[in-house]
Amino acid sequence: MSTLRILREFAAVRWLRPLRSRRAVDRRQRRLLKRHLRFLRRRSPYFRDLLADRTFDALPLMDKRVMMAHFDAMNTVGARRDEALELAIANERSREFDADLGANSVGLSSGTSGHRGLFLVSPAERDAWVGTVLARTLPRGNLLGHRIALFLRADNTLYESVRSRAVSFRYFDVYADMAGNVARLQQYRPTILVAPPSVLRVIAEAAQAGAFDVVPQKVYSVAEVLELADADRIRKALRQPVLHQLYQCTEGFLAHTCEHGVIHLNEDAVLFEREPLDAERFVPIVTDLRRRAQPIVRYRLGDVLRAKAERCSCGSALAAIDRIEGREGDTLLFRGREGGAVPVFADVMARALLFAEGFDEYRVVQTAASRLEIALDVVNDRSRRSVVAEVDGLADRLDCERPEVVFVRYERDPAVKLRRVVRDWGSGTG
Repeated sequence: MSTLRILREFAAVRWLRPLRSRRAVDRRQRRLLKRHLRFLRRRSPYFRDLLADRTFDALPLMDKRVMMAHFDAMNTVGARRDEALELAIANERSREFDADLGANSVGLSSGTSGHRGLFLVSPAERDAWVGTVLARTLPRGNLLGHRIALFLRADNTLYESVRSRAVSFRYFDVYADMAGNVARLQQYRPTILVAPPSVLRVIAEAAQAGAFDVVPQKVYSVAEVLELADADRIRKALRQPVLHQLYQCTEGFLAHTCEHGVIHLNEDAVLFEREPLDAERFVPIVTDLRRRAQPIVRYRLGDVLRAKAERCSCGSALAAIDRIEGREGDTLLFRGREGGAVPVFADVMARALLFAEGFDEYRVVQTAASRLEIALDVVNDRSRRSVVAEVDGLADRLDCERPEVVFVRYERDPAVKLRRVVRDWGSGTG
């Protein structure tokens, strides 16, 4: 780890690169893209061939399947997929995450797309990531002495490198017993808490029960979709003015929440193309302009983001979004009364169930064209009637057939990333 590189990146992101206009953002992106493509032509056999007769905007889209299929020719550090995958799986099984592939950090994707993926990060990229994350997360006017608690499915030396003289760091395994985790967390007394919403809910419940009395300076939600009801409950229980989010995945550090509570895309390092779904929502196609060991170029994420129409009052020119709504593949498809399929975005269904009563935890799975399987932690006449009324009301507003609703008991597997709304059914109308 290079302290100088970390400090340089921290200073650039925090103070030296304000990017107060779209012109400044666009100018930086053009400069970085030109430099990046020049590097890829020299160092990546995969992109050298593609760029021989194509411009950037004519490059084919990537996804996890393409990245894994061409891993050996795509990366620029001579890594081999089978060796990297073997190491990452061994780390997962042993729950020890200190083994690297040479000097590079390697790990498994924890995404929800159904494909196992790898991420590979060089030491220089790791230092830049550390500097950027610290610049985005440490409270204003208070940079030293922080204790960061990070709840993850898998640790990695990428995360361990956050530890420095400015901060201490402790990893909490989400596979471990949560009562024990909360007790350790209480003893650690973090100033910054980073965890998935499902874990933050448990910590919030512990706080309400008097088992966790720490008030962190900042709380960050990561890895799972943050539902509105969960956000409000967590924020109040942990006594936070703003519940922050970090949009971080295998493909890069993509967005963060500013001090005004608005999510901003990290356009100072990542180029975002937008594939529109409707007037507000889009699927991001990302190019990490500084990631070289494992290039991420025109990568179609499959997440659904909702754009924010107005500029954020914080003054940043980085594009703002209202919500990270979940996976595009989890958009439900209701039968329209006039035929065809009507898309029901996961966030729309979640918002409808905000008004239902009699339960706390839920999960909606579409298993057929007109069938929803809804799991509730409290299944009784009150919760059934309330949920059916909201689902029927939503279908009526969308001019759709009312789907059959089948209720099951809610069960939560902490080892699996939480998805509250899931389409487990094909793209047709059935």
